[in-house]
Amino acid sequence: MTIRVSVFIATSLDGYIAHSDGGIDWLESVPPVGNGDDAGYSAIYNAVDALVMGRGTFDKILTFDSYPYAGKPLVVLSSTLTTVPDKLSEHDISIMHGTPQRVYEQLSERGYTHIYLDGGKVIQSFLRAGLVDDMTITQIPILLGSGLSLFGELERDIHLRLLRSTAWHNGFVQSVYQVQREG
Repeated sequence: MTIRVSVFIATSLDGYIAHSDGGIDWLESVPPVGNGDDAGYSAIYNAVDALVMGRGTFDKILTFDSYPYAGKPLVVLSSTLTTVPDKLSEHDISIMHGTPQRVYEQLSERGYTHIYLDGGKVIQSFLRAGLVDDMTITQIPILLGSGLSLFGELERDIHLRLLRSTAWHNGFVQSVYQVQREG
């Protein structure tokens, strides 16, 4: 079974997803899109079977006042985490580790057909493995100067095909890309 792998993420204009310490408070410092528009988040969230994120992103989720993914399976990729914290035990959260290809195979065995990747390292590893199908990247009009980059070093060029771009009055620019497969 083939799984569609999607990325939906925001970056600063200079390509960072977080400050060096993992802080994402900068996302709250910009004006919202407004008029109940969530920049397509609900559409992608409702379209996927499960979310997949790394340990660092999961640790950030643990600091939130409420758990944002209730009702949707979440897979945390970690080689060190062995159990889900008690405060989240009522949610459908599982832990996996292994190469992106092996994780992809395990997700396929679970019957998932569309997953949403979150977290820089996970996105980077799935991109390097050639497993990402599409990416929705919303550039926020702020320069961080340094931090955690969405795209790390790559061993090869990854070609993208722009499907569409949208700009909002608050300066957000969202581009949706299809990742081009080699060969």
